[in-house]
Amino acid sequence: MFGPPHELQCEFTLGDIQGNISSSSGDLLQLAFSTQILTSQPEQLSADNITTAAQIANTLLQSANITEDIAVAAVTTISQLLNASEESTQERDAVQNLTETLEKFSLDQYNNVSLVVQPNLAVQSVQVPSDTVGIQFTALTGRSGNFVANRIHLNTNTSELIADKGGSTDVQIVIKFPSVLRSKNTNNSIGFVLYQNDRFFKSRAFSASSGTSRRVISANLGQVSGLHVEMLFKPTAVPNTSLYDFACVSWNYTLKDWSTFGCYKVNHSADGLQCFCNHTTNFAVLMSFRRDYKYANELNWITTLGCSMSIIGLSLTITFQMVTRKSRKTNPTVLLVSVCMCLLIFTLLFMLGVGNPHKQLGKPKIQKDNILPPSDTHTERDRGPCTAVAVLLQYFLLGTFTWNTLYATHVFLMIRNSLATSPSHFTAYTVAIGWGLPAFVVSLTLGISYRVDNPLGYRQEEFCWLAALDPKENFDFKLPMFWGFLIPVAFMLIFNTVVLVYFTVTTCKTNPHLTSTRHTSMKKKFLSSFSLAVVLGLSWILGYLLLITQNQTMYTILNISFCVLTTTQGLQIFILFTARTAIVKKMMADALKSVSSVGIPLHTKRFSLWRGKHREKVESYTQLDTILSTH
Repeated sequence: MFGPPHELQCEFTLGDIQGNISSSSGDLLQLAFSTQILTSQPEQLSADNITTAAQIANTLLQSANITEDIAVAAVTTISQLLNASEESTQERDAVQNLTETLEKFSLDQYNNVSLVVQPNLAVQSVQVPSDTVGIQFTALTGRSGNFVANRIHLNTNTSELIADKGGSTDVQIVIKFPSVLRSKNTNNSIGFVLYQNDRFFKSRAFSASSGTSRRVISANLGQVSGLHVEMLFKPTAVPNTSLYDFACVSWNYTLKDWSTFGCYKVNHSADGLQCFCNHTTNFAVLMSFRRDYKYANELNWITTLGCSMSIIGLSLTITFQMVTRKSRKTNPTVLLVSVCMCLLIFTLLFMLGVGNPHKQLGKPKIQKDNILPPSDTHTERDRGPCTAVAVLLQYFLLGTFTWNTLYATHVFLMIRNSLATSPSHFTAYTVAIGWGLPAFVVSLTLGISYRVDNPLGYRQEEFCWLAALDPKENFDFKLPMFWGFLIPVAFMLIFNTVVLVYFTVTTCKTNPHLTSTRHTSMKKKFLSSFSLAVVLGLSWILGYLLLITQNQTMYTILNISFCVLTTTQGLQIFILFTARTAIVKKMMADALKSVSSVGIPLHTKRFSLWRGKHREKVESYTQLDTILSTH
């Protein structure tokens, strides 16, 4: 229900409230309500405001004049602080003191305040007879995900966890009383504090890299030893992941961190993770998750067929260029052979090794040992082969584009300076740049992004190529796919495109009458420009268009075109730079001349055309028994 309205003095700040409480001036209830109102929008609080509000709530809960209304206002303030987004190291001590105060506060019943429930925080105080065997505290899931009073239950005479079929219980804790405690004829005061998240328990040993949070439950029985505490935590559901491991932990105020001391794993299932501890304090379960990767299927038939033809074409082109290099003194043999060599090795590696040989298949097996995980995201240590393939693929594909650009530079210099041969020392420079620049980029990428314990900072898990997507499957500009490949290749493709346009414009300015007909001249011009576009790898521009295309139909068309053109690039080079050369044509003609055709006897008949009464012989054939040879 709605409570009575409370006025806020608008000029009040959290600092003013803290000063008034420290000097014991002002109405304590009014100050408590003012603090609650000033922290009602926690996402707007600064780190200083959070620290001050935590100190105010701590003072209110320790006050000798605390009432039910003051207690509720203080707990409400703490519940709101659990939603604060700002974090800093200066608030650590303040919230640590606050959690300790909440533990002590939960032991006492102030004016019969036995239960205070707010969306992110629940405080329960209870006294049980000395002869009880144990007590159970259960918090059930609400529709809104917040804590609700009618979904928090106590059973003051039980020593067993309730089997939770269906996973409706968020947290369940049972404290079994030792026989020594039951022999005393005094009631036992017990306090429970349940936190919606672990914002007040920031760990240095455990990092929440994927942004997950953990519920924390505090059980306090005072200075009692020999306790038997059992807990059941509902596993956190993280999309596209599987639970890899978990640890039962308690908060160590001396270490100011989570510790597994005195806690053990008991059981685990899809409905709950069961723990046992031999003491009472703040408990939690630290869960580590492994991503469920969707591994790429085998290369489809378009890619397999295209790459296979490219491998054959590139091998023949390299062989032809090396064998006939002396007869083509003006042709850039080194450039073309280097382009083909890089592309050939890349294609072979892509077909044979792009699939991850150590796939994380099947559900992970949770370990029995209660070991603190370093993070909530588990990544397998690198086994080597997949990363090695990714490195080689990056190197040789970058090498292909580097040699493409050097080829474009050579064409530009030939046209610009009207040279018949390459400039002096051009070959030495191209060899140094062509093989050295890709090595530099790959080394830089590895040094920045690769770690043995986290290889996915450099490569992907689904297949052996550069990392590109974040855990939410969105393109991440911080990963090496962008700055280690797309950016340098983009500059090369821009330069190559400019050279192609320059080459085409220059070629079109030549006299069309230099060849036999205008049609033949235009055909040769087109083939020259197309050949240059192929060897410069300009079909890869379609890959960049795929990154920005939103229309599904256009995306499909571009995807198929990109796949066909890039996988058959080696075949295209063979056709344009080997099969169409005069040397190959002459070799084919000589080969055909040396092969005689199969003898075929030809039989003919005589045909005559009759017109009226006159017969006119139109055409006649005689019997031929000779054998023809084709040329």
